[in-house]
Amino acid sequence: MKSTFIPAALAVFLSATSALAQDYPTHVITLVAPFPPGGPSDTTARMIIGPMSKALGQTIVVENVTGAGGVIGSNRVAKAKPDGYTIGISGSGTQAAAEYLNKDLPYKSTDFDQIGLINVSPVVLVSRSEVPANNLKEFVAYLKANEKKVTEADAGVGSISNLACSVFHTVAGVNPTVASYRGTPQATMDLVGGVVDFGCNQIVNIAQHIKTGKLKAYAVTGEARSPMLPDVPTTTEAGMPQFNLSVWFGLSAPKDTPKPIIEKLSKALDTALSDPDVVKRFADLGYDVPPPKERGSAYFDKFYKDEVALWAKVLGGLNTEKK
Repeated sequence: MKSTFIPAALAVFLSATSALAQDYPTHVITLVAPFPPGGPSDTTARMIIGPMSKALGQTIVVENVTGAGGVIGSNRVAKAKPDGYTIGISGSGTQAAAEYLNKDLPYKSTDFDQIGLINVSPVVLVSRSEVPANNLKEFVAYLKANEKKVTEADAGVGSISNLACSVFHTVAGVNPTVASYRGTPQATMDLVGGVVDFGCNQIVNIAQHIKTGKLKAYAVTGEARSPMLPDVPTTTEAGMPQFNLSVWFGLSAPKDTPKPIIEKLSKALDTALSDPDVVKRFADLGYDVPPPKERGSAYFDKFYKDEVALWAKVLGGLNTEKK
């Protein structure tokens, strides 16, 4: 009796799941951006919802669920019903490195199923314009001489700006005061206003302030200079090759979301990333859209796991050096 009941129940479950996926989506989908409006995760979300909504035949709305360096919004996704109607923007700080930064994290990196990689961008090291250093070597010397006075601004523990500058602190051998904000816009505003001294951020957030002279740029991560800031050297050119990491955003769903639904969302994302207007708008903000071979749920799942392993190694090293 027992041996025949389980397969029958399983068949009913699989049939129901298949029907759910076949009908999906039947109502509005919520895309959670874990940082405030105007920040990079919000910008990324709003870039893709138009083409994705059209491809799915259903509206996607962006909801900004902010706080705790993106943890609150990411937890909202992790704890949501795995039916494809709540998905989220994922990234290095909120998923890949979060477990190694926050011992009280309410979710794990494995609490998500991966839909697809959206974009990749370098990080820029900047300071307020009044800082006297004019290159990276001079800036490191300035920080060491004024370590007790300078303040670094980031978008909250676990944010990309926090992670990037944590690596920079270790490589440069400095330990400045850190001011963590609720999001990137607030941190950038105080940096431009001279309230804080320096930061590590994505090009999309600060390129305009660098071009107008309100911020001073010392180096950009990545293998090549950014077309948006062609006069800013790479960290390797500036003499700090160890400080080389990229920012990425992806699309994730709660763990155990049916595979057919993941694939529908993945195909819709591919449609968005194949839209010339979306590609251009991302490029104008300093983001590279992954080529076709680096899209899809399978690729992003491996990419995601590799990033988790990378940050375990990086942050393990940081924690060891700080002890």
